[in-house]
Amino acid sequence: MNYFEVFGLPEKLRIDTSALEKQFYTLSRKLHPDRFASRPAEEQEEALRQSSLLNDAYRTLKDPVLRTQYLLKLEGVELEEQSKAATDAARQTGGEKKQAVPPELLEEVFELNMQLQEMRMAKQMGEDEPELRRDLMTAKDTFDARMIETQAELEGLWDQWDDAADANNDAAKETTRNAMVNLLNKRNYLRNLVRDVNEALE
Repeated sequence: MNYFEVFGLPEKLRIDTSALEKQFYTLSRKLHPDRFASRPAEEQEEALRQSSLLNDAYRTLKDPVLRTQYLLKLEGVELEEQSKAATDAARQTGGEKKQAVPPELLEEVFELNMQLQEMRMAKQMGEDEPELRRDLMTAKDTFDARMIETQAELEGLWDQWDDAADANNDAAKETTRNAMVNLLNKRNYLRNLVRDVNEALE
């Protein structure tokens, strides 16, 4: 069973999260360990397995980004950050997993990397750089805002995906799938930039 099937849902991205929550609590009660306390061990184990699947499914489907990533995974798509090839390469070199810089962010990322390098050097020297700190805070705010924008763009693509699924339009599904992959890769990249800035500011 995939996560959509657990809740009897079609593989779509627009879902009623309040209905999902109600259904989750109803199913959770049915699988509560107390109901199986006097049952054979096999039944108890099966209830535990189903409960674990239910929890994973609920946690994934209620989160807009995780839901999108999961649907893409069902479609056979692996995001850049989750790519096994990239993970293996990073393990072999002992380095970090590299992500391709989204073209529209190239200039800003170059500037940010210079600032991060300066901040790390200043910290090693035991110096504080108030102006540089302010610049990094501004960059962080910009990237945070960009992440919010990608969320809105992503939700716009949900309608396109669901319409294409209803119409059984494979070409439209492929176009939308590619757009969602690009957007999620960009979002993951932005999230990593924010993390790097936070680490530099600590």
